[in-house]
Amino acid sequence: MSEPVRLSKRLIELTGCSRREAELYIAGGWVLVDGQVVDEPQRKVSNQRVELLPDAVAAPVEPVTLLLHVPNGHSPQRLVDDLGPDSHWLEDAANLRPLKSHFNNLTACIPLQAGADGLHVLTQDWRIERKLKEDLGKLEQEYVVEVIGTLSNSQLKRLNHGLTFNGVALPPCKVSWQNETRLRFALKNPQPGQIVFMCNSVELKVLSMRRIRIGGVPMGKVPAGQWRYLADKERF
Repeated sequence: MSEPVRLSKRLIELTGCSRREAELYIAGGWVLVDGQVVDEPQRKVSNQRVELLPDAVAAPVEPVTLLLHVPNGHSPQRLVDDLGPDSHWLEDAANLRPLKSHFNNLTACIPLQAGADGLHVLTQDWRIERKLKEDLGKLEQEYVVEVIGTLSNSQLKRLNHGLTFNGVALPPCKVSWQNETRLRFALKNPQPGQIVFMCNSVELKVLSMRRIRIGGVPMGKVPAGQWRYLADKERF
């Protein structure tokens, strides 16, 4: 029985790479221990089989952005605290393998309306964080809102333009029926409580709200409680 050693040291012994390269290989998810990815250089190994994948690249792990589908009635923060590979959407088209480091130092961007579920953005990338802050007033957010009640043509026009919230006239937005009970709201930087206020102003009762898009990035078909990666070509 060999004495347990750090995984990084074992990899150096096996491949002759430098300590820095070993740590980058391991953190990048390129090292298998008994057939399973281990991305912790400090993990102790003894007689386990350690392998370096043939296409391994010794490069720092790039920051990622996660798109989480918050289920109805759940706290976004509680879901973030429990985030991990097990809730990764299996049909995610982004060619990325979940790594332990992908769930560190995530910043939540553009909060949901109170009581809403749907698309929640979490990022490690300062560029994404800065863009979402700087362009908050320009980015269109789309919500699907389930309501009880009916609308006249004049009330629908008021929803699109003509309401005042907290003493300030609301800018024009796009509101239309998706079906008999659901409205689509496409609006920029909605204030907290704004959508419920708008519906109440035209005698509609809100049953639920779901954000399905921010700018050019949709939630897609991600099931509730699961997440996907922001793809390289996607732009907010």
